[in-house]
Amino acid sequence: MNLYLGIDFGTSGARAVAIDSAGTPHAQASCAFEVPATGTGKMPVLQEGERGLPALWETALFSLIEQIPPEVRRQLRAIAIDGTSSTVLLCGSDGVPVTEPLLYSDARGAEVMESLRAVAPANHTVLSATSSLAKLLWWVKCGDEIQRSTTGKYLLHQADWLGFLLHGKLGVSDYHNALKLGYDPETLRYPDWIYQIDSLPHLPEIVKPGEPVGEVTAEIASRFGLRRDCAVCAGTTDSIAAFLASGAESPGEAVTSLGSTLVLKLLSRTRADDARYGIYSHRLGDLWLTGGASNTGGAVLRQFFTDAELESLSRHIDPDRESPLDYYPLTKPGERFPINDSQLQPRLQPRPDEPVEFLHGLLESMARIEARGYQLLRELGATALTRVYTAGGGAKNPAWRGIRERHLGVPVSVPVRVEAAYGSALLAMRGVGN
Repeated sequence: MNLYLGIDFGTSGARAVAIDSAGTPHAQASCAFEVPATGTGKMPVLQEGERGLPALWETALFSLIEQIPPEVRRQLRAIAIDGTSSTVLLCGSDGVPVTEPLLYSDARGAEVMESLRAVAPANHTVLSATSSLAKLLWWVKCGDEIQRSTTGKYLLHQADWLGFLLHGKLGVSDYHNALKLGYDPETLRYPDWIYQIDSLPHLPEIVKPGEPVGEVTAEIASRFGLRRDCAVCAGTTDSIAAFLASGAESPGEAVTSLGSTLVLKLLSRTRADDARYGIYSHRLGDLWLTGGASNTGGAVLRQFFTDAELESLSRHIDPDRESPLDYYPLTKPGERFPINDSQLQPRLQPRPDEPVEFLHGLLESMARIEARGYQLLRELGATALTRVYTAGGGAKNPAWRGIRERHLGVPVSVPVRVEAAYGSALLAMRGVGN
């Protein structure tokens, strides 16, 4: 039997699942790690002998594989890894990191946005302080300690470097992780303007997500009891892996993640991009995965209600009755999608005496924001919405699901699988042709 291992790396933990060709899980594993603080202003250079966060990632990766039972490991045909988008690090020619990684949310690239705007087209995906290219430009422009030898270094994303530890081929990435590095998934090449940046390190060679990069090294195969022909496939980002896990596969199908924030991802026949709203499209085979993220979401609800209160109060909400309350629920000023206004104020008044009515108004207002988000994607050229799958904690709330279904005008359902590791396992399986 052939089995396929998917590994998901988050900010403070990692998970793994092994599946067969029917998608049935055979083993699972998890591992937590604590991210050390690196500050936001200094150059996070690793001195000789220092291992830092990459060492924690390596330990977690090997721990996950070791947790998989030996009989399952012996049947692994392929492995794929997803990581957090725009988490990057610089390595030497031996693959040893020379810097601490800059995590997905690290915004020190704000210092070089003027330089980035001078080379990148207007409204391009990379024009964000947290993009991979902004981080790279910060390294090149501000990293005095490494600037002298930058051209001898390799830029890798989190998933790239973890894959390298297994297959040993340095400098390979996928076009999901590389989107925010400036790679064009439509023309399948780096744009000419990126080479106007001086002192670039080696940019990764880009392949299709799931494409086999190489077999595990002899050392890895021996250490973990893997098949010598076990392929390590190019990875993806954690959010796309979660989308793959949902089962959405037809144009017009979407996944809304109801977590701390509200994240929309729509499968479209056409590409839609607009940096003003944080909207960008990933290539997914012959289709495009486009979407955006609103600052509304579960974090606002938890300002006013406990989980137990949310569950009990929701039972008294009639999802077929529209609440007259018109809120814009935010935890603090500022919104990007579907409204682009950095000063947009939270609107949470008037607040009725009845907590059920207040909660109803909040859920109704969030549903309106979600519907407006999908409408904006449509206005930018994306395929019309036909079905929404729901992930995140809010997926468990049937009243909210009913309200959203009324506003969206399409079926809303909860997928059987939402784990990113499961999506990466599917990617590995499809990459080697099952």
